[in-house]
Amino acid sequence: MNLTKTAFGSWSGGRFMHFGQRLDEDRWKKLARQAYEEGVRTFLTSDVYGIGKGDELLGEALEGVDRDSYCLVAMIGHDIYDGLRNGAKGYARFTDPGLRSPDEYAAYLERATAKCAERCRTDHFDVVMLHNPDSIGYSSPEVWAAMAGLREKGLTEMTGIAPGPANGFAIDMAYCLEHFHEDIAWAMIILNPMEPWPGRHVLPVASEFGVDILARVVDFGGIFHDDVKAGHFFRDGDHRTYRPAGWIEHGNEKLEQMRPIAEKYGLSMLQFACAWNLSQAPVKSVGPTFIQEAGDGARPIEEKIADFAALPDISLTPEEVQQVFEIGNNEGCMQLKGASVRHEGIEPQPDHWPMRPELEPFASKWHLNPSW
Repeated sequence: MNLTKTAFGSWSGGRFMHFGQRLDEDRWKKLARQAYEEGVRTFLTSDVYGIGKGDELLGEALEGVDRDSYCLVAMIGHDIYDGLRNGAKGYARFTDPGLRSPDEYAAYLERATAKCAERCRTDHFDVVMLHNPDSIGYSSPEVWAAMAGLREKGLTEMTGIAPGPANGFAIDMAYCLEHFHEDIAWAMIILNPMEPWPGRHVLPVASEFGVDILARVVDFGGIFHDDVKAGHFFRDGDHRTYRPAGWIEHGNEKLEQMRPIAEKYGLSMLQFACAWNLSQAPVKSVGPTFIQEAGDGARPIEEKIADFAALPDISLTPEEVQQVFEIGNNEGCMQLKGASVRHEGIEPQPDHWPMRPELEPFASKWHLNPSW
């Protein structure tokens, strides 16, 4: 089954990423099941979420549901089996030369995918995505031959790529999609009306090579759930406390400028953010983060699932898409990850590395700034 327009990511609910309150296991599973019962038919998980626990909970939540009635997507890339966790930086990528050589990539990916499927209580995925790749993952023929091997083994119908966890990687994506598009049916990128940059630059590349896009972070840190306002209370450790001061106030100012377009179509603000994404080719699926905010009177997370599941089939006009882009344009708001001339003279890191000569033609071809 292919991805549907609405997708539920197992990162939601605060158990595996620190956004809002941490749901207990029972409520988390009920939330995933609610998503299915109200019409969401795509579910995404990664072995690195809770070191397998996210897979297990999703498998338990969907136990007894006809496997052919939903699309299941796995993201594989951090080596949680042989690698060591490096604090907040997480586990090493499986491509780390200190862990294995290129001729061992296929065996690792097959093992990791099979274990993930077992935890999800299935024998196959519809899509397996290369998760948070390093520079090797974006550029290595051995990696993508190994990803193709997952299809040949019957572990997945399709393969794809999921950059991250931070924003950026546009130049690397241009190189990767052009070289390996035959093995990339789907790509998951950050894209929403308040963060059109740099994800919007990936869209023409994906269109050129027939790659469909799944947009994540559609909610922009909860702003589009319409319940994060000035003076919002964040519990200790919430990732959003690391955003720049004033981001909530600035975000809500933009939100109010966009609201008339949402009201024109009878959309909630979350539905509006989803519709903006889906109105752009080749975006075919959206996956917000569902957050149970802390504090008395917080909107129940179950309401947010219901809001999302009721997303109507509405497309904004090209003029409205551009108007929203101009309101939300965030170009230059951060230093992006991936290849950049800013990193020249340093050793490649798991999430940033120097520009390589072979990347420069792709930056020029797709109008991507190497200094981003």
